[in-house]
Amino acid sequence: MKNIGGRHNLLLLLSTFFFGGFEVLNAVPYDYTASAECLANPHKPQYGGGVIVNPELNEGLKGWSSFGNAKIQHRESKGNKFIVALGRNQQHASVSQKVSLQSGKLYTFSAWIQASKGGVPVTAMFKTGSGTYMRAGSIVAESNCWSMLKGGFPASASGPAELYFESKDTSVEIWVDSVSLQPFTEEEWKSHQDQSIAKIRKSNVKIQAVDKQGKPLANAKISIQQKSPTFPFGCSLTKYVLKNTAYQNWFLSRFTVATFGDEMKWYSTENTQGHEDYSMADAMLQFTKQHNIAVRGHNVFWDDPFYQLGWVKSLSPQQLASATQKRLNSVMNKYKGQLIGWDVVNENLHFNFFESKMGANASALFYNWAIRADAATTLFLNEYNTIEESADEATTPAKYLRKLKEMRTFPGNERGRFAIGLESHFTTPNIPYIRSSIDTLAAAGVPIWITELDVANGPKQTLYLEQILRETYAHPHIQGIVLWAGPTEKGCYRMCLTDNINFKNLPNGDVVDKLIHEWGLKGLVSGTTDAKGFFEASLSHGDYEVSITHPTSKSSSLVQRLNVKPTASSQKPLFLKFSS
Repeated sequence: MKNIGGRHNLLLLLSTFFFGGFEVLNAVPYDYTASAECLANPHKPQYGGGVIVNPELNEGLKGWSSFGNAKIQHRESKGNKFIVALGRNQQHASVSQKVSLQSGKLYTFSAWIQASKGGVPVTAMFKTGSGTYMRAGSIVAESNCWSMLKGGFPASASGPAELYFESKDTSVEIWVDSVSLQPFTEEEWKSHQDQSIAKIRKSNVKIQAVDKQGKPLANAKISIQQKSPTFPFGCSLTKYVLKNTAYQNWFLSRFTVATFGDEMKWYSTENTQGHEDYSMADAMLQFTKQHNIAVRGHNVFWDDPFYQLGWVKSLSPQQLASATQKRLNSVMNKYKGQLIGWDVVNENLHFNFFESKMGANASALFYNWAIRADAATTLFLNEYNTIEESADEATTPAKYLRKLKEMRTFPGNERGRFAIGLESHFTTPNIPYIRSSIDTLAAAGVPIWITELDVANGPKQTLYLEQILRETYAHPHIQGIVLWAGPTEKGCYRMCLTDNINFKNLPNGDVVDKLIHEWGLKGLVSGTTDAKGFFEASLSHGDYEVSITHPTSKSSSLVQRLNVKPTASSQKPLFLKFSS
C-alpha cells in the first residue's frame, strides 16, 4: 500500500456481491443439471417436458406412436410408467412423437433410457418434414436402470419433425421415459450466458471514499487495474516465441496459460531411442516462468499410431512397456511441480496403439504410473469430437465418461486427480449440443477444460469462434480455455489469430481481444465516485490494484491490492482503511 500525503486522510470501503446480469423478461432459466448415474427410477422431465406431449407417460400412449414398424407398449414398474419399443427389425425402429420446430430457436433435449440388455448405444433423432435428420444426443443404455440422455440442436427451418430413437442392436427393447424438448430464442440463450458469467465469473465491487471523519468524498477518481485474472485463458505456444519479440509481446499481453504445441511430445524429446533432448521444452518453460504463464503438459502419450516414431513401432510388447515407463517417469519427474496438469494419454477413445501392443489396460496403467510419479498434478484425458460432433459415435459424452470411469477405477488410480480435456476442433458448431454435452460430462464431478480450441477455415470461421468462446466461457463447469493457434513454420494448424509476421491481429484475433476486454480478463476500470462517495464496478474474479485520488488533494494517492472472488450474496462488506 502507498499513501502519499495530502489534505485528506482517505478511506476506501469495499464490498463484493453478486451482480444480477442481463435478463430477458419471462425467459425460462436453463437447467444445467445432468446425471451420469444409472438410476432405479428416472428423474422428472426437465422443463416439465417442454413441448413434448405426455412426457412422463402417465396418460398411456397419448402423443406417442410407432416408428419404423416397431411394436410399442405402455408399461408400469413399481409405480413408474414408460413406453417400450420391441420387435425391432431396423436400427431406427422405435417409439416416436411428432413436434413442430421453429426456425432460429435453439432446442435442448433430454430423455431417460433403458434397454433390455446392457451396454447398448441409443441415439435420439429428429426427422424433419424436408427429410433432414438431426442427432440430438446419445447414451449407452443399461438394463435394470435408467440413464439420462441429454443433447440439443438449432432449428434451421420451421415445420413438422418427428422424434424417434435408434440403436444398431435390433435385438434389444428400447425403454423411454421423462422426455423433454425445450425451445429457447437466441435472446434467451444469450441471457443464460450473461447470467452465468455474472454469477460464476464476476462479482460487483462497491468502493466508497471517505475522509478521516467518515465524510463521503464525491468526485474522487478511482482506478482499478487488473493484475491477474482467476480464469485461465490461453493459447498454444511454439518454439518460435523464443526469438520473436513481436510474438512474445502479442502473447503476453493477452494470455495467462500456455500449452506447448509439440515440444513436450515423445517424438520431440526422444527422436532417437535413448537420446533424450528437453532443451527446447526447457527454454520455453523458462520463458513462461519469467512471465508468470501457467503451462499444461502436452502430452505424455498419444494413442494415434500415425504419430508414433519408427523405433517405437518396432518394439515388442515387453520392450514397449519398458520404454513407455521410462518415458513417463522421465518427462513427469523432470517437470514435477512446474505444470498445472498433464494430458497423460491423448485421444484414447479414437485410437488404441498402446492397447494393441500392451493390452486393454495400457491407458489405465499409464495413469497409474503418472499418479506414482506426480500425484499432486491434475491428470487429463484429452479427446476431440465429444462436444464438436454429435455424429462421432466413438467419443460421445457417454463414451467419454465410460473411459474416464475405466481410468479412475483401475486398481491404484482412485487417488488420482483426474480431469476432462475437450480438444474442441470445430467445423460447424452445434451450440445447444455443446452446452448439453458439457452438462453431461460435468456430472462426473471432475474439472473440465477446453484444451485446443479452433475452428476450420471458412467464411464463418470468425463468427463460429465467437459463438463457441461465448458458450464455453459462460458454462459454469468449464475451468479453463486454451486456443490452438500457435504459429509454426507451416503457418497455423487450422486457425490463425495474427499474420504471424508482424503479429498484427486478423479478424479471429480481434474477436479474442474483444471478448478478453468484454469479460474483463485484462485492462483497466476507472471512474469517479458519486455524491455519496461510491463507485461500483462488475469485475472478473482475480487480483487487482485499486488507486484513489481526490481533486481537493491532488498530491494524495492511495493504492491497495484487491482480490475479487466468488462470494455469497449475504456476505458482510469488507472494509479497508487508509490513513497517513
